[in-house]
Amino acid sequence: SEAVGFGASIMTRDAPVETARFVTNDLCRVFDEQDRELPRGSDKPGFIAFGGPIPKGYYKDPEKTAKTFRSIDGHRYAVPGDYCLVAEDGTLTLLGRGSVCINSGGEKIYPEEVEEALKGQPDVEDALVVGLPDPTWGQAVTAIVHLVPGAGLDEAALVATVRERLAPYKAPKRVFAAPQPFRAPNGKADYKAARAFAESAGAA
Repeated sequence: SEAVGFGASIMTRDAPVETARFVTNDLCRVFDEQDRELPRGSDKPGFIAFGGPIPKGYYKDPEKTAKTFRSIDGHRYAVPGDYCLVAEDGTLTLLGRGSVCINSGGEKIYPEEVEEALKGQPDVEDALVVGLPDPTWGQAVTAIVHLVPGAGLDEAALVATVRERLAPYKAPKRVFAAPQPFRAPNGKADYKAARAFAESAGAA
């Protein structure tokens, strides 16, 4: 995880670094959707806000400035759009970007959590998870996996694996195998392309 100014993930001999977990500093806060600060140990996800020295805004882009730099309780924060959980010791566990969050059956699901569960399987080289429109669920959790060479897609087994590791409602309703991973050269996920592939595969 990269969190310049927000906190640090510290590695020691007895405690290897953990991806997506870091200790925050006094300038960082976590708020819920009603802009109420979440206490340590809360089981509710919230968005990260940094209250240190921040820019005035984006050049000639008032809409993006208003969305990213917000005033909460009279204090100005930078809000990049990441959601997390706050442990009792103040450690933050990143859940994912709010912009790719899936709302399925009234539950919020962060794709990265499901992706990590899928990528833990030996046949899966990479995975992205998106929400597709669904008349029953609102959005159906849909996985697009890139398999290791020679592996075949076992959709039921992958869904069962996610159900074992996460809450059942987070399990994909469908899993599609893609011939290549949907990522930019720098490794950033291309959710738009992955969603288009899943829509096409589902309609076939």
